[in-house]
Amino acid sequence: MYRSILLLLSMTLVFCFCSPGKTEKLTVASEQGNCVGVTPMKCLLIKKEGKTEWEFFYNKIEGFDYEPGYEYILEVKVENVENPAADQSSLKYILVKEISKEQKVSENLPPTK
Repeated sequence: MYRSILLLLSMTLVFCFCSPGKTEKLTVASEQGNCVGVTPMKCLLIKKEGKTEWEFFYNKIEGFDYEPGYEYILEVKVENVENPAADQSSLKYILVKEISKEQKVSENLPPTK
């Protein structure tokens, strides 16, 4: 009986502390855009699945090495960041899978500043 309770308690703790996050598909443009975070910088331009407009992506994707001139389709895991710094995103992106990498010029990018 004691072992059963201990096993049940252990499994409960594992499920509580392992936040699986969610996954998203992102298209990453072949060029970066000029954007302003805390200071002027280069941002990835992304489209989330189902969207038609490019948007600036101020975060980084852990495990992803961007190479200009290629348009990517990525599967990423999105996790919440507990107590982020004032200038830090509350979301963390982690590469799950590079679905495709195609050498091309992305279309309909926003104008550069």
